[in-house]
Amino acid sequence: MYLWIKAFHIIAVVTWFAGLFYLPRLFVYHAMSEDRASQERFKVMERKLYRGIMIPSMLVAVGLGIWMLYLVPAWLQQGWMHAKLALVVALIGYHHACGTMVRRFANDANRRSHVFYRWFNEAPVLVLVAAVILVVVKPF
Repeated sequence: MYLWIKAFHIIAVVTWFAGLFYLPRLFVYHAMSEDRASQERFKVMERKLYRGIMIPSMLVAVGLGIWMLYLVPAWLQQGWMHAKLALVVALIGYHHACGTMVRRFANDANRRSHVFYRWFNEAPVLVLVAAVILVVVKPF
């Protein structure tokens, strides 16, 4: 049973990260767009990605992660898991920041440039690298 939970956890994490990588890239293009048709198209794409893919993926990933911790509570006494959970909390914060940005774009209230979103887009890459190293190498 544990391996099925782990497999679906990994699938949900991959799906969540796909959204976390793509949504800020949409913000880059949206911030650069000048015509109304493009802006409206980006609003739809951003909303559907955030609500239809990212939120469900996050909920499944977190839920299955909690289930695995319930099955293997000894992980909670290991330093690598504490660091990984801190990254998960930061990633959930990033996810919600993306939701705020989706709403700002939807209300035509974005004030940030495409350059900001290009840099913003790099944060989940760093979290992914760190989380994979923590889970696979277990350095502490």
